[in-house]
Amino acid sequence: MKFFNQISLQTPESVELDFNLAGVGNRAYALLIDYIIWSIILLFALIFGIFFYIQFLDIWQNFGGDDEQASLWIISIQLLILFVIYVGYFVIFETIWQGQTPGKRYVKIRVIRDDGRPVRLQQTTLRALFRPVDDTLFIGMLLILFSKKEKRLGDWVAGTIVIQEVKEVADIISTSETAKKLANYLLEEADISQLLPEYFAVIREYLQRSKLMTKQAKIELSKKLASQAKEIIGLTQTPQKVSATEFLEAVYLAYQQK
Repeated sequence: MKFFNQISLQTPESVELDFNLAGVGNRAYALLIDYIIWSIILLFALIFGIFFYIQFLDIWQNFGGDDEQASLWIISIQLLILFVIYVGYFVIFETIWQGQTPGKRYVKIRVIRDDGRPVRLQQTTLRALFRPVDDTLFIGMLLILFSKKEKRLGDWVAGTIVIQEVKEVADIISTSETAKKLANYLLEEADISQLLPEYFAVIREYLQRSKLMTKQAKIELSKKLASQAKEIIGLTQTPQKVSATEFLEAVYLAYQQK
């Protein structure tokens, strides 16, 4: 029995991957966490705004300005700042954390593009700008519930989907002792968090199917994937006498422990 809808995508390596969509419950939970954090940020902004309002009004009165006009200007500025904080929170986090906000990271879900690539500033901005519309009368929630790909309006416009983080049980794929030791090394020396779910899934698919490959195909693909993985996690060199497959096994293990 499947509790979450699945979606398939084709990677540049011609590997078809299946992802579980996040589901409306996970997305609502993540959004609740984000709104709590956002509210705390907003509270500090309001305190600063009140202080600024009092100081500015006092200076304005000393110069003989119109109090009503000053109040309108200050309210307009505060509303603009409020909107910037609202949109900026989601844009900044989803761009820097590659599709995650604090809420999404806690719930272990992530935004990716429809083609499986990580979101960029354009996508995160569009999603954030349409969020007020989605939040109005729970329009976004209704669209997620009745959409096969679980997209809210912001997702349709930005061309994004929200998936669950890929987490697998380590012993499903047999790994060598060398890989287990190397995994600990990677957790200390490399930035495993830069490895996105779709690329982790590519590594997983390779490890699952490698025994069915010809020796030459296995060597070529493992070297290609290992080289790409090293670049992604920012590793300049690997210990000597470690094969490409053992390195990929280590990345696989390290990802699950991060």
